[in-house]
Amino acid sequence: MAEAHQAVAFQFTITPEGIDLQLSYQALNQIYLSGVRSWKKRVSRIRNRVIKGVYPASPSSWLFVVIAILATMYMRSDPSMGLIAKIQQHLPLSAQGQTMLSALVFSTLLWFSLILALRFCLKLLLSYHQWIFEQHGRISNTTKVWVTLLRLLSSRKPLLYSYQTSLPHLPVPAIKDTLSRYLESVRPLLTDPKFKRMTELANQFESNLGNRLQRYLKLKALWATNYVSDWWEEYIYLRSRSPIMVNSNYYGMDFLYVTPTPVQAARAGNTITALLLYRRKVNREELKPSRVPGTVIPLCAAQCERMFNTTRTPGTETDVLQHWQDSEFVAVYHKGRYFRLWVYRAGRLLSPREIEYQVQRILDDPSPPQPGEEKLGALTAGDRIPWSQMRKQYFSSGVNKRSLDAIERAAFFVTLDNEEQGMRGEDPAGNLDRYAKSLLHGKCYDRWFDKSFSIVIYKNGKSGLNAEHSWADAPTVAHLWEYTLATDAFQLGYTEDGHCKGEVDRSLPHPQRLLWDIPSEVQAQVHSSLAVAQALADDVDCHVFPFSEFGKGRIKKLRISPDAFIQIGLQLAYYRDRGGFCLTYEASMTRLFREGRTETVRSCSNESCAFVKALEDVGAQKPEEEQCRCLFKLASERHQNLYRMAMTGAGIDRHLFCLYVVSKYLGVESPFLKEVLSEPWRLSTSQTPVQQIELFDLKNHPDYISLGGGFGPVADDGYGVSYIIVGEDMINFHVSSKYSCSETVSKTSVTFISV
Repeated sequence: MAEAHQAVAFQFTITPEGIDLQLSYQALNQIYLSGVRSWKKRVSRIRNRVIKGVYPASPSSWLFVVIAILATMYMRSDPSMGLIAKIQQHLPLSAQGQTMLSALVFSTLLWFSLILALRFCLKLLLSYHQWIFEQHGRISNTTKVWVTLLRLLSSRKPLLYSYQTSLPHLPVPAIKDTLSRYLESVRPLLTDPKFKRMTELANQFESNLGNRLQRYLKLKALWATNYVSDWWEEYIYLRSRSPIMVNSNYYGMDFLYVTPTPVQAARAGNTITALLLYRRKVNREELKPSRVPGTVIPLCAAQCERMFNTTRTPGTETDVLQHWQDSEFVAVYHKGRYFRLWVYRAGRLLSPREIEYQVQRILDDPSPPQPGEEKLGALTAGDRIPWSQMRKQYFSSGVNKRSLDAIERAAFFVTLDNEEQGMRGEDPAGNLDRYAKSLLHGKCYDRWFDKSFSIVIYKNGKSGLNAEHSWADAPTVAHLWEYTLATDAFQLGYTEDGHCKGEVDRSLPHPQRLLWDIPSEVQAQVHSSLAVAQALADDVDCHVFPFSEFGKGRIKKLRISPDAFIQIGLQLAYYRDRGGFCLTYEASMTRLFREGRTETVRSCSNESCAFVKALEDVGAQKPEEEQCRCLFKLASERHQNLYRMAMTGAGIDRHLFCLYVVSKYLGVESPFLKEVLSEPWRLSTSQTPVQQIELFDLKNHPDYISLGGGFGPVADDGYGVSYIIVGEDMINFHVSSKYSCSETVSKTSVTFISV
């Protein structure tokens, strides 16, 4: 109860002599300092709004315009062409005052006009995408001029969100072009009769319902910031009623060869600190805007807004993403108990050593879980509707609501896991696979899968994260995780005995145990949700494969795109595994546009299939080397072109998806759209790009290699493949499938990749 007493700023008692007021100066000081921190954040937000509101100009440019106008007037010239005189007529001041004020008004109006003109020019420049289709070393004069102008307009240091209003809107492709590209993508997968039937369905759709749906979609594109993103978030993620664990959430891993410290509490201290430092940079907009690698072209940063203090709350028909402006604590789970860990004191972020001290207090706490508390997190791992019903009925008031609020409003969630993980022991490969499964689903109740992301710190100091997918895509979380790993290892560091650096204020109040009153009905549902989640987790086969025979360096010497090389390799691996081809999903980003998220690259193309068939031609004793080389080059160029088209808004699947949503709103059926959207993605792939290579000195610290992350299979009879290209000589693969399908084995598919 000591914490409760410290939280009371004053007490009073009524006596015969009057009211005896007893002030707690320590508590009042805490309140004052917390208030100062809040006001500093408000002032910072206002300042940032002004700075990014006038970008690419600067607030100080207003003074330059005013001085220029006054100087011109002093020289007996009228730069306003009579406008200043007209403004003077409406000002009830002296002649001198009228002149000065009218000049200020005109200067301000001129300044605003110049800002709008500059922003319009910047938006026009960012709408130019021809550069992406030009070959390396063969840049056109138009693109050279464009780059020069873009550099000039972007010369002033931008804030994180400075480019947001200047990014172009995602264009709606012509329906004829989308259908043509779709038919081309399915040609290698269909027999002649099936392709003829699909072509007829597409033609009927285009000539009848398609144009009607397209008009509604163009109307939305004129009105909305992005015609895809809100529907994609709602219908693909939030309206799904199945478990988000495995099916939607994904994971990120620690360093492959290195664990910075074996002390669990110390690793938690540095990791939590690094994450909060990143949050501070996001709040202050001090992060550099992400850009297309090797260019000055900015990417949309909208996904950063809901990174922290965010939770997905369940509903009967659809879930809702809730975001809070700030949070001064994190939620911690250890041995079946939930804690609230305050990370600020008197407006000051605790030092890594102090957070380690607090985490160690949680690890040393001997108290047992309350009835029903230990496996409560299983509600977030099971089906969404039962969780919604339990939350509404039993967690909407009283002690349960207060404790649930502490978890949902926390900056993020931390699990202190009792297991040891990583590539270790006598079976490093098998332990690496178990490490992946642990991060993907854990014990199905020791993560809070609804949080925007959860950090896992293992007993041996290994770490990782599990991220909810609806609020952002993997590159946004990967950027956060890269910063966290680098800051932990290279900036914050550890003492020789593995502890965090810094001093400890031992008067810190203990972390607060969250209290629960879990009735038998909730415990029964927890048991039921856990059974659903456990069955799903037990069915997932994960295999992590660090490939180091060669990497990006050797591939680029062949003048081949590393991503295209890997994707064609995956087509070859699938063909060897299953004896055929399948619809293949590769995630591409559309963040060149405002509020852009992803688009699908259909990697299985006519060209890639031709190469694989030539290479695997069983009729030929030895494949024609020159012919295979030529076909491989064509397949690579085709894949690159598909990727570029997806990035620039000329993809297939998001357009067809939105047309389908419009048809549902209108209550009309489309046999073509219904069939297209029901096709299974048996090979779902994604590259996790390394975005901050400057944070990792791989030359001097080659062991500090990131393992990347992975996700569960999309189809029951398919594979989920994630890969990360690390440095010049390594590619890490994460392959998942389901044990229940006899035709898919994650380790076998990786064997085919390596061959």
